[in-house]
Amino acid sequence: MENIIFGPVPSRRLGKSIGINNIPHKVCSYSCAYCQVGKADIMQVNRQEFYLPDIIVRQLEYKLNCLSQSDFPDYITLVPDGEPTLDIHLGELILKLKSFGLPVAVITNSSLLSQTEVQSELMNADYISLKVDTVNQTSWRKVNKPHKDLNHSIILQSIRDFSQTFKGTLVTESMLLKDINDSDEELERLAIFLCDVKPEIAYIAIPTRPLAFGGIFPADEAAVAMAYETFTRYKLNAELLTGYEGNAFASSGNFADDILSITAVHPMRKDAVMELMTKSNATELILNQLIENELIEKVTFNNQDYFLRKFNSD
Repeated sequence: MENIIFGPVPSRRLGKSIGINNIPHKVCSYSCAYCQVGKADIMQVNRQEFYLPDIIVRQLEYKLNCLSQSDFPDYITLVPDGEPTLDIHLGELILKLKSFGLPVAVITNSSLLSQTEVQSELMNADYISLKVDTVNQTSWRKVNKPHKDLNHSIILQSIRDFSQTFKGTLVTESMLLKDINDSDEELERLAIFLCDVKPEIAYIAIPTRPLAFGGIFPADEAAVAMAYETFTRYKLNAELLTGYEGNAFASSGNFADDILSITAVHPMRKDAVMELMTKSNATELILNQLIENELIEKVTFNNQDYFLRKFNSD
């Protein structure tokens, strides 16, 4: 069975995060233009069973038992390479994950928040990150490429509603793309909307890892600065997610297993791979074999070499 647990990986929001990949590869309600794992293979809005919670819990228990104290995570995070709320067992899974005594975070694209049961299940999480890339419907379609049955206005209203009842830490994340959703007018309207949501932190992000789609570029420094100025002018607690997370990837001792599981959802910079290799007492021969066997792919982005898990196209 595929590896559902990855990390811990360094998170710009959560410190050390051990990830739960509770959705099969690229099953999502969006097919975002900036997605680092590529175009969605299956787009859906109907929730279903993918993995039984007990199987995920057993894998997590094994993984945690293999970690040293220095590598132990700060958060358990549901951050699959699909939309986590598509999992019909999400509520049960969150409760079982909390039994490990660590806070549970969910990183969601917000698209299914209009479903009452989704909101109810998310209430048990400790930390929720909601995607709000734009409040402009035309830009939403360009940036997020949503499933045909989704309604942007309904999603925005459900974000407002959820924010008024959720008792944990609620943050928002807005990914800015050059010449798509980074204009002064768009940023102003987004800031006004976020004032209603009242997130503890309104993160402003740009793509910092290689993108699967061509012709998509991060907003430039001027647009990011304008976004920050606009958010703070509206009294939002704005922070940037525009830097590198660092190289604090945990090692189980098996370099091949570690890099395959991490890069499935989290492309790694070359220097991070080298550090992981050193921790595992591995050599570049193993890395080269993974590349030759087409399990790992090396790409260059912003003058940095990255390694990504390569998936079969069929």
